[in-house]
Amino acid sequence: MTDYMFEGLLKARARLAGDIELAHEGLRKMVQDLEALDATIMQFAPKDFCVETIKPKAFRPPQDWAHRGQMSRIVLSILRQAAEPLTTRDIALEMLITRALDRSDQRLLKLMTKRVGVALRGMREQGLTRAEQGTGQFMTWKIVK
Repeated sequence: MTDYMFEGLLKARARLAGDIELAHEGLRKMVQDLEALDATIMQFAPKDFCVETIKPKAFRPPQDWAHRGQMSRIVLSILRQAAEPLTTRDIALEMLITRALDRSDQRLLKLMTKRVGVALRGMREQGLTRAEQGTGQFMTWKIVK
């Protein structure tokens, strides 16, 4: 192995280790902030209140996942390329593949399915898509020609 390649690998490892350390530090700070917030809540809460009953807020995708209208454009593109009408879940799965996201992550797939459903219903109201009864209880979607 050449020296410059070895040096490059060392630099890449050092950078990754630094990123991990930074993430751990950020996580430690978040845990400390959460504990301080819990303590403050308990000062004002009724005696029988349990802080653990507060559910975490749902995962929100980062801003760069989809800009305004991008979700609809991708959904329409997937429907145009499809040979037959697709379910909302099928479209969401195809979107995960298209965007190179982890398609085995069930939580992400469920979230993306909800977002695709919202986009499809909006496009149905605009007259761009139509839902039909698919197999079983599933609805399939296609583009209105």
